[in-house]
Amino acid sequence: MSSHPGKDDARVARDALQRVRRYLHEHPEDPTGVPVVVEDDRDELVLPRAALELLAGVLAHMAAGRGVSVVPAHAELTTQQAADMLNVSRPHLIGLLDAGEIEHRKVGTHRRVRVDSLLDYLRRDDQRRRQAADELSAMTRELGLD
Repeated sequence: MSSHPGKDDARVARDALQRVRRYLHEHPEDPTGVPVVVEDDRDELVLPRAALELLAGVLAHMAAGRGVSVVPAHAELTTQQAADMLNVSRPHLIGLLDAGEIEHRKVGTHRRVRVDSLLDYLRRDDQRRRQAADELSAMTRELGLD
């Protein structure tokens, strides 16, 4: 499912995002679910907390005017789709697959990449980048360059 927000959508998303973030902050451990009131008829829905956290991410992208796609974690992507998700070239992605950085499987001669494998790679890559930045900051402090 894909969405490309217009100007009004971005404004509404910003307002909703503030309310959702405030709720999540004020209720950090809500194991039973999150009550959501539908304003038109005052019906109350109960959503899993994980769904509300996902919604906060969607709203943040919409508020910034960016489109959003929701893809199940178990979905399999072509190498071009996976490369597009990582914002890298297809040959670069193939290199990551061949190096064992991202899990994949072969279907005949074609590679398929699960979305959750891409997300695992992104988390590890983000962690490596943060660690490198922390090390650089520590070296800068040690050298008295800050």
